[in-house]
Amino acid sequence: MTAVLLILAGVSLLVPVRACPAAVPDRVEKSEEEWKALLTPEQFQVTRLKGTEPPFSGKYLDFHEKGIYACVCCGAELFSSRDKFDSGSGWPSFTAALEHAPITEKRDFSYGMIRTEVLCARCDAHLGHLFSDGPPPTGMRYCINSASLLFHPEPR
Repeated sequence: MTAVLLILAGVSLLVPVRACPAAVPDRVEKSEEEWKALLTPEQFQVTRLKGTEPPFSGKYLDFHEKGIYACVCCGAELFSSRDKFDSGSGWPSFTAALEHAPITEKRDFSYGMIRTEVLCARCDAHLGHLFSDGPPPTGMRYCINSASLLFHPEPR
């Protein structure tokens, strides 16, 4: 992971930025109409229009099954239940992405804030945001919308 130095109003911030893989071999691209036909209205609003589900409303917030969380748009595996924790933020939170998850991070200056947007590099779905206030061992908090995820249970 690389870092970017931001200097705003005389304050320096060193923020991590995970670069998009140079080439995503199985890239998924669809028209807006195709995405609308594939996704629920909430999933479309969150993933394609960079929306956010209301806090404490997502189906994976208080969900404790073991398995893998994947992108609702393209099925790419992104997070493990082993890295999920209760952040109290109102959204499912993870300390890390899977090692080879096709995730890219982008600076987000919307709403007067400086945040790191988390996107699926395979299909450009908006997943949520990354913050540096998570627990050990990473200190990171991937704050992810349930509407952007599918869950695949661990085989028993």
